This record gives sequence, C-alpha cells and structure tokens, in this order.
Amino acid sequence: MNWKKFFIAFITAFVFLFAFGFVWYGHLMHDIHNEVPLLWRPEADFGNYFPWLIFGHIVMAFFLTLLCAKFVPGGGAGACAGLGILVALVYIGNNFIIYAVQPLTTKILGGWIVGDLIMFAIAGAIIGAIYKPSSPATT
Repeated sequence: MNWKKFFIAFITAFVFLFAFGFVWYGHLMHDIHNEVPLLWRPEADFGNYFPWLIFGHIVMAFFLTLLCAKFVPGGGAGACAGLGILVALVYIGNNFIIYAVQPLTTKILGGWIVGDLIMFAIAGAIIGAIYKPSSPATT
C-alpha cells in the first residue's frame, strides 16, 4: 500500500465529506430537519457534540479510502466512485431503518438518500483519482 497516497486521499476525502455534509445536511436540509425539531439536539447544545461529528467524518473518510485502496486495485475515479455508490447503498439501507423507527418525514429520507449517493460517489471518485497505482514507466 502506498501510504503517502493513502494519507493524501484520506485527508482530501475527509475535507470533501465534511464540506459536503456542512452544505447539504447543515444548510440545504436545515429547514427540512427543523420540521421535526424534537428529533435533534438544540443548536445551543450542538457545539458540545461537534467533536463527535468530526470523528464520524474521519471514520467515513478513512474506511472509504481503505476500501478503495484494498478492493479497487486498478484505482481510478470511475471504479472508486462505483464503490462509493455501493457504500452509499449500505447507508441508505440504514436510512430506511431509521425512517421506520423514528418519525422522520419523507423529505428528510429523500434528502438523506440523494445526499448519500452524491456524497459517496464524489468522495470515491476523489479517492480513486488520488490513490491509483502509478503507471509503469515505458522505455
């Protein structure tokens, strides 16, 4: 494993996942989430849990990068984007379970599904573009 490329891909994926989550879930879906305010922490209390939010993004970025490095030996943006979509589908299964047990709206469920597909596909593509084997030198 090329640890330098792995680390760069992981950090880049983390930055993307965090920024995407901030824009998609934190801003674009903010009003939709506020339709069921009792399900979320009060904004005044949110700062106390912010380190957990960062840690969650680190975990996602690390393991998506690891999956791409281990299971997409040829690398490349397209192949890793495909793997990212498969990971998103796992998350989407969990979204349906959460929808079944919590009083979420269908708008929240739909936003989470679309967001996961976009986020993990792009993150996979970013990882694949960075973490790909070097092409052999031709003589």
